[in-house]
Amino acid sequence: MKKIGVTFLAACLGGAVAIGSYKLIENNYQDGMSFEDKQKVYFTNNPAPVVNSSTGDLDFTEAAASVTPAVVHIKTTYNNPTANRGGDQMQDMFEDFFGGGRRRPQGPAMGSGSGVIISPDGYIVTNNHVVENADKINVILPDKRSLVAKVIGRDANTDLALIKIEGSGYPIVRLGNSDNVRVGEWVLAVGYPFALNTTVTAGIVSAKGRQIGILDNTTPGPNGEPQPRTAIESFIQTDAAINRGNSGGALVNTRGELIGVNAAIASQSGSYEGYGFAIPINLAKKVLDDFKEFGSVRRGFIGVNFTGLDAEQSKRFGVSEINGLYINEVIPGGGAALAGLREGDIITKVDGNQIYSPSDLQERIGRLGPGDKVQLAYLRDGKQLATSVTLKGEESIKTTETRTANVVTQNLGASFAPVSDILKKKYKVNSGVIVTSVKPGGFFDKIDLPQGTVITSINSQPINKTQDIETAISSARNNMATINAITPEGMPMRYQFQIK
Repeated sequence: MKKIGVTFLAACLGGAVAIGSYKLIENNYQDGMSFEDKQKVYFTNNPAPVVNSSTGDLDFTEAAASVTPAVVHIKTTYNNPTANRGGDQMQDMFEDFFGGGRRRPQGPAMGSGSGVIISPDGYIVTNNHVVENADKINVILPDKRSLVAKVIGRDANTDLALIKIEGSGYPIVRLGNSDNVRVGEWVLAVGYPFALNTTVTAGIVSAKGRQIGILDNTTPGPNGEPQPRTAIESFIQTDAAINRGNSGGALVNTRGELIGVNAAIASQSGSYEGYGFAIPINLAKKVLDDFKEFGSVRRGFIGVNFTGLDAEQSKRFGVSEINGLYINEVIPGGGAALAGLREGDIITKVDGNQIYSPSDLQERIGRLGPGDKVQLAYLRDGKQLATSVTLKGEESIKTTETRTANVVTQNLGASFAPVSDILKKKYKVNSGVIVTSVKPGGFFDKIDLPQGTVITSINSQPINKTQDIETAISSARNNMATINAITPEGMPMRYQFQIK
């Protein structure tokens, strides 16, 4: 009996050690996994009930029940109200829409938003503008527990943030596939509008790949000057009711899968008017994994500046294609330059998917990092070509962007593209760039120079690309620049301005 007792005790101890070791190895193993892979392990060990789709009788009860336990209320505190969220225009717009961080004359400011638990060890996805510059972040769980969260990573380019609370065993929302989302399908928006308890609203997907211009394309430089940044907007549009406080909440399909992170509304009143926008989860997956691994986003770049084509832009550029991206500039040493792309080429497909607007390319590239490859189809002189582009890191574009921003953004306030051979023949010129956009407050805006104007020379130097503008202005005498141009109506014009 003694021997049996000792053997049994040894077996128990051995089993306990084995289980403990397994759990330790499992936890360490999962720390290096992506959120999607961690979810696969979680749902393998914790099978979720099958949630029926909305085909047939409409019943969202199962989807709502599976999601609401993992959608949380986020409360933020700002000790310096004047510095709340940086006070820039984008944050003011979000503040008007979602009620985050209302400014008060005295005392700390408070903000409110939503978040979605995506990992049982307490990782939560929300919007950057919900937690940006917050001195304290409190997460209120549906069971009314309040926990302090820390920021793991933030990205203003996508308006995504990853925060974490301590603990384990939290319920999570299953990550879906936003590529499979179809216009017209039913969706649910889950969050904490107006600081109410968990609220579920229903609607349909109204559109995909929406660009609404709410993410600022510039960020303050060392001396306060605007520096360009790569804002990525490819929103899922829905008419599910989204209001103040919904920001950072879940947009899920009728199977209870997270397909988007609610981010913005279009509204004259600041409240629901039927136009809500969510960040697609397939874009968020890469960003969130980067936050967890690096603390910031490792973004890949093709190395081109472009203009989206439509009937009007195609007419300006003198091309027949009305879909795709017209390349204005190829950055020297970037992936596109090494792959043989040139100014004037028209990108038509990315990885076999047709491009109809800039968001089609930006979202696809936003899911990739430096060293990844992407297949591009493009038109050159009417011929369909294809190439493989290896994406470069941010350092490959920073120098060129900063240099061009000084001249183009601050002084002229415009963007440019090469002039096609058709337009050169039409205007009987041998050189030129076309003005593709005019920014408010710049020189071109002040003199009412219209979009579509062709600039042929600056200070008698022929202009064929954006870099020629920089060279011509930099070498100007007496800080004066003389621009020779042709208006969209074909009238020659001359402009002079003082270089600041």
